[in-house]
Amino acid sequence: MTTKVGVVLPTFRETPVEALAVAANCARLGIDGVFAYDHLWPMGNRNRPALAPFPVLAAVAKAHPQMSIGTLVARIGLVADEVLIKQFVSLNYLAPGRVIAAIGTGDKLNREENEAYGIAFGSADERRESLGTVISDLIGRGIETWVGGLSAPTRLIARDHGCALNLWGVDLGELSEEVRRGPVTWAGSAPTDHDGLREHYQGVQEAGASWAVYGFPVDLEVLASLRGSSQGL
Repeated sequence: MTTKVGVVLPTFRETPVEALAVAANCARLGIDGVFAYDHLWPMGNRNRPALAPFPVLAAVAKAHPQMSIGTLVARIGLVADEVLIKQFVSLNYLAPGRVIAAIGTGDKLNREENEAYGIAFGSADERRESLGTVISDLIGRGIETWVGGLSAPTRLIARDHGCALNLWGVDLGELSEEVRRGPVTWAGSAPTDHDGLREHYQGVQEAGASWAVYGFPVDLEVLASLRGSSQGL
């Protein structure tokens, strides 16, 4: 199996200029997909900006029809479940078959974002119930769906629904263990040196994950070369 490569766009900015430029470079180099965070500000730094993911991804979808686009991850509870579903449905209208709806419940680190804007932050059980509702709907519509999360109850939801579990920042040993239980994708920060990036991507591929998604900044040229070389394996 060839592990696809993706990049999380730099959306903690005042404007989408840099994010769209990175997406254009990814498209030029043949990288499989680009993703966007769903935060009201970077975690731990409420004074910095954050672009909403769906408008950025819509722009990328229209400009680069060969790439997959997705959230990493859209968070339950920032909008009503019905609104979240419709956002993905609308994005899929622009990019049919190319949308990856990666969705998570958030955790206590996200509570401040909700409360700053008067948005209720439901209990973990309430958020997991909503997660099940949303992903069931999206799977039924044929939209590729991932569940992001490290807790055992969230992992169980992914397994019960037969969708990929996205694991952020886990080591290769844990990744390999989880692959034995079902489909897995990996995401996290990119190693800063070229050899480290190559070694890490190869480890993700050997573990059996279907995607390796690296946060920007990452050397796009090296990432594209890894994707190209792996197709011949």
